Amino acid sequence: MFDIGFTEIIFIMVITLLVVGPERLPRIARAAGLWLGKMRGFVSSVKADIDKELAAEELKKILDKQASSPELEELVETVTGVSLKAGEHSVPAATEVKPVATRLAESETDEKPQ
Repeated sequence: MFDIGFTEIIFIMVITLLVVGPERLPRIARAAGLWLGKMRGFVSSVKADIDKELAAEELKKILDKQASSPELEELVETVTGVSLKAGEHSVPAATEVKPVATRLAESETDEKPQ
């Protein structure tokens, strides 16, 4: 984060000791540590929120891309019996959908030579 070496830290500590005094230094160091911890927590929470938003946006793009694929539309039509147009996201209610086993049995009987 900052390019501060060991000598700079010692220099800052000596100056702080001279300005603040030895009796108030532990209390100030404790308060500074608490503030630093709060800032780190805030920064990590902001990073996590940004990562979640980016992941959600990427997932939305992937889902939109997959939703417009003809293979998916064909699969939905096979399972539900209802054809979806590109960009549609609604599927009929479960009561309107034939069970998959019934649909598979029908397709097997259609494919057998008579």
